[in-house]
Amino acid sequence: MWDLLLRGGRVIDPASGRDAIADVAVRAGRIAEVAEDLPPGRAARVEDVHGRLVLPGLVDAHTHVLHGATYWGVDPEPIAWRTGVTTWIDAGSAGAYGLEGLRRAVADPAPFRVHALVNVSGIGLVGRTGEHHVLENLDVDAAVSEAARHGGLVRGVKARMDTHTVGAHGLEPLRRAVTLARRLELPLMVHIGYGPPDLADLAPLLTEGDVVTHCATGVAAGLVVNGRPSDTLLRLRDAGVLFDLGHGSGAFAFDVLEAELSAGLLPLLSTDLHIRSVYGPAFDLPTVMGKALAAGMELTDTVAAATCRPARAFGLDAGTLRPGAAADIAVFEAEEGSFPVVDVHGGTRAAPLRLTNTATYADGRLLTPRAAEPPPVWVPLSGAQRGAEEERQARVRSAVRRLDRPEDFDEPFPQPSLRERTRGAEHDGSAR
Repeated sequence: MWDLLLRGGRVIDPASGRDAIADVAVRAGRIAEVAEDLPPGRAARVEDVHGRLVLPGLVDAHTHVLHGATYWGVDPEPIAWRTGVTTWIDAGSAGAYGLEGLRRAVADPAPFRVHALVNVSGIGLVGRTGEHHVLENLDVDAAVSEAARHGGLVRGVKARMDTHTVGAHGLEPLRRAVTLARRLELPLMVHIGYGPPDLADLAPLLTEGDVVTHCATGVAAGLVVNGRPSDTLLRLRDAGVLFDLGHGSGAFAFDVLEAELSAGLLPLLSTDLHIRSVYGPAFDLPTVMGKALAAGMELTDTVAAATCRPARAFGLDAGTLRPGAAADIAVFEAEEGSFPVVDVHGGTRAAPLRLTNTATYADGRLLTPRAAEPPPVWVPLSGAQRGAEEERQARVRSAVRRLDRPEDFDEPFPQPSLRERTRGAEHDGSAR
């Protein structure tokens, strides 16, 4: 018998080439079967998902989830259940000194998958920036040892390469990150932003399988020149370097992404979700997927860029609904229309589809609602953002209802009879 059967949805699973109406059966936390007209009598629980999209659980390849211990950290549990993200990759919140904390506080207790890219700086992202200012903290031997000790938690290496982070050290932090990644035989994710160093400076150190994140930022030099991807960008693509959107709170411009898409460069889609970007304009991965659609990506490519492609890039058993795979499933309402979306510079486009998550399953278990905590004091919110947060808190509070009418309890819990209550009192010696 199956534990769960999702019936009649449009199943889009780019990893297996499937885009069709089908049922999805789950048993013992794994996908048991995907086919049309599976018998509902074989399932303990049946959910009708006609008219909805059934996708593999989303894989967000760039997040910051070491909450309560870093400047950028956000708690993923109040987000996962309502967004379909079942695999989270923390991109450098923890270096060698913080991996144990990330595992104990976030990865181990999470009801979904959490992996990490280890920061080449041992201190990770405790502060807003500047983790590369003291080179003594970039201890490659310590990072190799800790990454090995934590096994499958670590799926790559992260280095932020912008002028604020590297300070006076130029390319030296990247050189150490490259050494670390090659010793671990894992991909390197490189953050780009305000230079120097610029993309042309970084390019000679990158190789096949490495990832450039914030690839559609409007502030990094050398990405797009005169409306076309730069020669450096195209050479990196041809060398097998991957590109990651990493939307964040300041790293996404529609015109840059559109220029890249026009040249056939399809990025991985990720949020760079952290305690600031979760309040917008990134918000969550379905929102970022809507922006990719608005920029011209096809739906199947968009789903692939948020499921099987990041899973493959970081060697994860995720992002597919193939029989035998983990039953990580995201169900969405897909509303067609024209929906305004915004980049970080105020540029607007219209998305042809709006994705609203209606159910998220991790290992076949439905993730249930959990409210988010208020933002910490160091997060700068606009008046509109703060008003939205206050409204959210008020709505959570008002959702608690007290029922006080007799008809609200027309099927009360069974009460013990007088004889049963008396017998219990005699047994414990309290009867008089």
